[in-house]
Amino acid sequence: MLFNKIIAGKDLPKYLSSDNDPILQYHRWKANLRILEIEEIKSLPYAPMSHPFVERLIRICRNEVIDRILFWNERDLQRKLDLFQHYFNEHRTHMGIDGKTPLQKEKNCKADIINIKHYSWKSFCPGPFQLPIAA
Repeated sequence: MLFNKIIAGKDLPKYLSSDNDPILQYHRWKANLRILEIEEIKSLPYAPMSHPFVERLIRICRNEVIDRILFWNERDLQRKLDLFQHYFNEHRTHMGIDGKTPLQKEKNCKADIINIKHYSWKSFCPGPFQLPIAA
């Protein structure tokens, strides 16, 4: 179900990186990948550096959300992670992609430049992250 939510409305990936969890060994999982023509790339057991991008994403989520914000249950955590995903992809600039957000990179847009004399602060996720916006 989560995989379907992630790929909804998008082109299917050619490769899928996964770990060695027993749930990913089931016939139905393998059949779905075969039907969708997705090649599964397995990580090395007990070697987190075999998936550096996933490990970095987990570290960012822990450092910037889970370790800073209180959450009451699974639904509350999911809501806060969804807010962080929106902030991360649409508002937070990234050094690795020349100061653009992933959304700006995908749409090949320029970053918004604001006048330093006329700005205000906008809060995200509610509260812990603030960015200047044009006033």
